[in-house]
Amino acid sequence: MISKLFDLWNRHKQRIDRENRRLFFHEREVWRMQMGKNIGFEQDGKGKAFTRPVLIVKKFNKEVFWGISLTTQKKEGKFYFPLSGYSSKEGTAILSQLRLFDAKRLKVKMGEVNMKDFLFIKQKIARILLEGDS
Repeated sequence: MISKLFDLWNRHKQRIDRENRRLFFHEREVWRMQMGKNIGFEQDGKGKAFTRPVLIVKKFNKEVFWGISLTTQKKEGKFYFPLSGYSSKEGTAILSQLRLFDAKRLKVKMGEVNMKDFLFIKQKIARILLEGDS
């Protein structure tokens, strides 16, 4: 059963890769993104398109960006940040899930995080990166 999900995601991912569309995006925006079926504790997308909300943290160019996975579960600790206002649901940014994404994965813009929260998230990420081994 699990391998079927990986196979289904692989076929879907191949279609995404063949698409020649790139959506216009900015830092601070939250997008529903085709995250995929991942391994172990990495966040997965859900549904037929394997989507999940992602906060765009750093735009490098029109093709790639650093993004952080969001969840609707309330989580606490140094690797989490509560978010609201970008959609009808409240969420939590999972700071440990920061990774590089291609803009081809973007599906639908959901909203935008306010500047105060966005700057605080960036500060927390910088602290995590600078603190060394945990």
